[in-house]
Amino acid sequence: MMDILNVKNKEKLKKIILGNGEEMGILEKILLYSLLFAIGFVFLYPIFVMLSTSMKSVYDIANPLVNWIPMGFNAENYIRAFKVLGGFKTIYVTVGSMTLIAVAQTSSSAVIAYGFAKYDFPLKKVFFAIMLATFILPDQVTFLPKYIMFNSYGMRETILPFLLPSALGQGIKNAIFILIFYQFFKMMPKALDEAAAIDGAGHLKTFLTIDMRMATPAIVVVFIFSLVWNWNETYLADSYFGEKLVTLPLAVLRFKKFYETMFPASAGVNPLLKLNQGIIMAGTLISLIPLIIIYAIVERRLVESIDSTGITGE
Repeated sequence: MMDILNVKNKEKLKKIILGNGEEMGILEKILLYSLLFAIGFVFLYPIFVMLSTSMKSVYDIANPLVNWIPMGFNAENYIRAFKVLGGFKTIYVTVGSMTLIAVAQTSSSAVIAYGFAKYDFPLKKVFFAIMLATFILPDQVTFLPKYIMFNSYGMRETILPFLLPSALGQGIKNAIFILIFYQFFKMMPKALDEAAAIDGAGHLKTFLTIDMRMATPAIVVVFIFSLVWNWNETYLADSYFGEKLVTLPLAVLRFKKFYETMFPASAGVNPLLKLNQGIIMAGTLISLIPLIIIYAIVERRLVESIDSTGITGE
C-alpha cells in the first residue's frame, strides 16, 4: 500500500514540476518567465538608462560611484530640455505635421493596395514587383535627386518633401504599408463587393463604405507605424526642413550636434558632452511622450488589429 502511495506521489510531483500535455509545470514556467524577463529587459534597458540619466545632476554624472540611482531627483534637466526643444510650439508642430503625413500615407497606401487587390490590368504583376522593389532601395540612394527637385521648386523648409511622397505612395517604408492593405483586401469576401454592386453602389462608394470600414484594423496598424517611422526620421528631416520647421527628435539631434561642435572631443573623449547627457536624455524622453500617449490610447485596438490583419478579413 505504501509503495502505491509513493508511486502516486512521485507521479503527482513529476506532473507539478514537469507538467503534462495540458498544463505547464513549475520548471517550464520558470524557464518561460525567465526568457520573457530577459527579452523584456533587453527592450526596456535603453528606457531605464534614459530615465536614470535624465534625473541625474551634473555632479551625479561626474561621480563614478553613481550608476543607476541618482543622489536625488533633478527636475532641472527637464526644464532646460523643454526650453531647448522649443516648448509647446515644437510639440504642436511635430504632432500636427507628423499626424498629417501619417494620414496621407495611410490613405494613399489603402488606395494603391485596393487597386492591386481588386482589379486586373495589363502588367499588374510587373508594377506590383516594382512597387515592392522600392522597399529595397535605401533613402540615401534617392535622396540627392529628390533634394535637387524639392529645392528647385522651393519646397525646402516646408512639410511638402515629406507630405507629397506620402500622399503619392512613396513615403517612408511605403511598400510595407501597401502590402499590409493588399493582404487585407485580398482576404475580404468578394460577395460583399458583388452585393454592393447589385445595390447600385459604385467603385468609390464600395471602397469607402464597405472595404475601408472593414479594413479598420489595417488602418490602425499602418497609421501607427507610419507615425512612428516619420516621427523618428532625422536624417531626411534635417536636410529638408532646415531651420524653419523643427520637430522634437530633430531638436534633440541638433542640440547634441551643437555641443559636439562647440566642444570637440579630445582623444575620443568629450567630458563636457558627457556632463550634458542629463539634458539630452530628458529631451529624448520628452520627444517620446506624445508617441507614448498615442500608443496608450490605441494599444488595445493595435493588438487586435495586428491579430486580425494576419488572420482574416472576414
